[in-house]
Amino acid sequence: MERKNKLQHSSTNTPSAWTLCSFEGIESKDLAREVKLDVFLPSNFSDYEALPLLLLNDGQDSENLGLKETLELLWAENAIQPFVVVGVYCGERIQEYGVANHPDFKGRGSRAEAYTHFLVKQLIPWLSSQYPVSLHHSLNAIAGYSLGGLSAVDIAWNHPHVFPRVAAFSGAFWWRKVEIGKGYTDADRILHARIRSGKFQPGMKFWFQAGTHDETADRNNNGIIDAIDDTLDLMSELIVKGYKPYYEVVYHEVEKGRHDVPTWGKAMPHFLRWAFGVNK
Repeated sequence: MERKNKLQHSSTNTPSAWTLCSFEGIESKDLAREVKLDVFLPSNFSDYEALPLLLLNDGQDSENLGLKETLELLWAENAIQPFVVVGVYCGERIQEYGVANHPDFKGRGSRAEAYTHFLVKQLIPWLSSQYPVSLHHSLNAIAGYSLGGLSAVDIAWNHPHVFPRVAAFSGAFWWRKVEIGKGYTDADRILHARIRSGKFQPGMKFWFQAGTHDETADRNNNGIIDAIDDTLDLMSELIVKGYKPYYEVVYHEVEKGRHDVPTWGKAMPHFLRWAFGVNK
């Protein structure tokens, strides 16, 4: 992996507990593009030999989410322990995000396997050579929003040794192989089927968020919007598989929360406390 542009540090006139570093061009052969990264480092990161890693899909949304401000606030409250956050900017998200080797009924997600390979085989080893992050830390996590959340769960499920923890904000768990109105049933949801046919992965933990105003669609007319239905059904698949509710499978619902960055930013502190709280 080639770093084509110099590392850029954010600057501020006030002391900061977290530093933002940006890489403008990381060469990826898997994706045939340069990938931009934002890396958030706690001020004392160099004091550690092995820190947990949080990898975020849709890293370009971190500023609008207020991620650095959230990290600063939680740090000041002594609510989180040190870890490294890496936001990966998306490319053609409709193709790079999805379920690896299983595009949806429109052929979307055709490069999800390439994206997974880039993260696991190129990016994370490179990060471990640059920063004191552990490839096998029990708190390592991946997270994402909407399609990025779908991608995050799929990547973690297939690589639990790399990402034993995963979070999906308004995850696009509708991802299906048959179009609505053309013979679709809930059995056609791709990620649900993948987890149903998979094996229990010891040590994994899952955090899901949905908003009551995520959407208005209700395809089965049960009075619950599809975004929540699909999320709860995926959680049920995990619980049937053997994961413990409220401990290994956690749900955070945002009243009047929408499918947007402000809602995800509001939910972010809850996820960070769950994943990297001081008692973890």
